[in-house]
Amino acid sequence: MNGPSLRPIGPSARRQCVSVKVGHVTIGGGSPIVVQSMTNTDTADVTSTAEQVAQLARAGSEIVRITVDRREAAAAVPHIRDELERRGLNVPLVGDFHYIGHRLLTEFPACAKALAKYRINPGNVGHREKRDSQFSTMVEIAARYEKPVRIGVNWGSLDQDLAIRMMDENAKSAYPISADAVTREALIVSALASAHRAEEIGLRRDKIILSCKVSEVQSLISVYRGLAQRGDYALHLGLTEAGMGSKGIVASTAALSILLQEGIGDTIRISLTPEPGGDRAQEVVVAQEVLQTMGLRSFVPLVTACPGCGRTTSTVFQELADQIQSFIRASMPKWKQKYSGVEDMNVAVMGCIVNGPGESKHADIGISLPGTGEQPAAPVFIDGKKVMTLRGENIADEFQAIVEGYIATRYGDGGTSQAVE
Repeated sequence: MNGPSLRPIGPSARRQCVSVKVGHVTIGGGSPIVVQSMTNTDTADVTSTAEQVAQLARAGSEIVRITVDRREAAAAVPHIRDELERRGLNVPLVGDFHYIGHRLLTEFPACAKALAKYRINPGNVGHREKRDSQFSTMVEIAARYEKPVRIGVNWGSLDQDLAIRMMDENAKSAYPISADAVTREALIVSALASAHRAEEIGLRRDKIILSCKVSEVQSLISVYRGLAQRGDYALHLGLTEAGMGSKGIVASTAALSILLQEGIGDTIRISLTPEPGGDRAQEVVVAQEVLQTMGLRSFVPLVTACPGCGRTTSTVFQELADQIQSFIRASMPKWKQKYSGVEDMNVAVMGCIVNGPGESKHADIGISLPGTGEQPAAPVFIDGKKVMTLRGENIADEFQAIVEGYIATRYGDGGTSQAVE
């Protein structure tokens, strides 16, 4: 080709960092980026908390965080762990501690042992002289039981003594920066200073993960860029209080995608506010789709579908796309056990002749449904070749059966895809 060469596609090389083992899951050190989630049940309610952890784990959450906010919650943690083990689930549990974590971990050693990681917020472990003592207690317990910690700084609960001191120093500076910039710097300083203090107390670097969460996209990007440059600790990414519905999904995706593209981030959580009565596992699905659409990991076969236009006044293709996507997600737990590599499959469900055949050829398996005024026929493509045409009232069920057959043929033992005639 003439002209300037095209830039290579794909994310930047992952930032090098120390790996941390959380239960059986490895974070950082070049390991795949880990998906996390958090429950919103009362942790003292063993049954409901274990059930929601199980739902999140089945949805694909590799680590689940639970609130440990009082004695009843701390007492319940080992029973939650036992119930999950009874169900055959070994998903690591992270204890989210604020204010009295030092007391709860001391008073309930069974809780300290059952958790795979502790989350410590330096902004609310105590004030002034109590802060170091209470922080030290939590770190010492983590070291005693060989547990990693996430030092999770949040701009909604930033260490006020540190923030005020840095604001005062900035006011006296010959070259002052904005208050927002001071706050961003304070987040980074708090995280790194707490990590260094944890190491002084006796916690190894391979037991420390850092996060600096804010709720504003550009600030989050700026903070994590700075944090990534100033240490080799594993980093947990998340836009705190992202919000509800499309706003939360878009804001989280915008912020995390930029950082992930730059090679920053070793584990992520999408902090969505669920709709009343909504599915808590949606945050897991969004996290997986962010990583998969960026080509960073594969979790489930992706379904490509056109948005619809005046050529697709029928809802058949929309219904089929939804049916196939739901079918795939519901089937993945079984498929993972039987079909190695199935998560990399691409399926196309298109609504008319304009882009339908082309997209279907690009996918592993695809179907192009007839648009308005087109012949009532739906060509099916497998591995780039047209193999059949479906007609009639049962196109959806027939195509689903073809997808199942394709998966068994291509991804079964010794399988390689073959066109279905």
